[in-house]
Amino acid sequence: MVSTQKYPRKRWLMLLLFMFLTIMVELQWLTHAPIARVAQVFYGNQLTRFSWLTIDTLALVYMVMFLLMCVPASYFLDTYGIRKGIGFGAILTLIGGAIKGFFGHNILLVFVGQLILAVAQPFILNGVTAFSARWFPGDERAMVAGFLALAQYVGIILVMVVTPSLVVAAAADVNYGQGVDHMLWIYMFPTVLSALLFLWFFRARPEGIREGSDVQNLGFKAGYGHLLRSKGAWLTGLLFVIGLGIFNAISSLVDAIAAHLEVTDSDGLIGGIMLIGGIIGALILPMLSDKYQKRKPFLVLCIAGMLPAVAGMAHAPELAQWLGMAHEGVYQIALASSFLLGFFVMSAGPIGFQYMAEITHPTPEATSQGFLLLVGQFSGIAMVVIMGLDKNAYLGVMLKFFVPLAILALVLVLLLKESPKMGNP
Repeated sequence: MVSTQKYPRKRWLMLLLFMFLTIMVELQWLTHAPIARVAQVFYGNQLTRFSWLTIDTLALVYMVMFLLMCVPASYFLDTYGIRKGIGFGAILTLIGGAIKGFFGHNILLVFVGQLILAVAQPFILNGVTAFSARWFPGDERAMVAGFLALAQYVGIILVMVVTPSLVVAAAADVNYGQGVDHMLWIYMFPTVLSALLFLWFFRARPEGIREGSDVQNLGFKAGYGHLLRSKGAWLTGLLFVIGLGIFNAISSLVDAIAAHLEVTDSDGLIGGIMLIGGIIGALILPMLSDKYQKRKPFLVLCIAGMLPAVAGMAHAPELAQWLGMAHEGVYQIALASSFLLGFFVMSAGPIGFQYMAEITHPTPEATSQGFLLLVGQFSGIAMVVIMGLDKNAYLGVMLKFFVPLAILALVLVLLLKESPKMGNP
């Protein structure tokens, strides 16, 4: 699917603007997660006044609002276009980030700001394939989806690494628990800047580029109907139910998994290594998919790579014993498995989004991508709930259950047909 039209260099500026906005909305998601105990001390009595509001609620609201707003966001993007759709997300990002920055000392107002940011997220994330279809030729679109996935991972890594240094996190310090409001104030500035730059400079499509048949879509309702009648769409959706669900579950419970593996202090490395693997994978595999004009072989590779990663995570103690490794070997196997899981699953996402857009055309791109994100979010939440029942009593069982699920995913991906757009001018 190589275009004969010459796309302007400005497309890279549009991509950078979109990436900057994506980084900040993902960073704002987890501002309190790496310093949960510090934030608990900082807000102290405020939390006792609102029994429903905890530090964990600030991260959970993103997941819940994505479920509620995913379909409306896709409808808005498909109906009014990416500049208005993603732009609306940028406006909400600006407002939510400013509220958290100015009122970081008040947990209730921080929650209000977080709620607004949570509504903004699907308007931004669901616009990826629609953006790439308008600004980039067909042989660069999976790469663009990979870069925007990379932006999500960068935002998460930044907040995990930088946040502890912006607060008093040493338990022995007499000022322990201070600085949370200062941290939110600092994060407000790049968040507001990313939104303002996007709103000022971003354009819906390049001038002088003829809109091809690949971006002439059905309406939202007709597009969803067309998607649901596609066998390939259902197979791809099942792959995301399994792959994205497993990834969301493991990434949400990295500390609990470390405890299950009897790792005394993981320092969040299991999650961090997973994200590093994802960044490397998102840079390499989508680009190769575009270069060789193939989608299915790379999806097969990603799912095949997920299988040993999940097996290693689930059976790390047994593997360490079989290999004659000391107890520290369990942690090493878990880290290696985490890297593989991030590398293959997080790079499968961008390729899968682009594949879905191609096989379900003329369904609008925001609709097809939103569908995949929605089913993956549903399954991820379900897996997290099951794994967390009775104080994580079923965590080990679920980790082992992920292995046959990964085998099922490998069977399903082999049933896919190659994208009809590959190799066509």
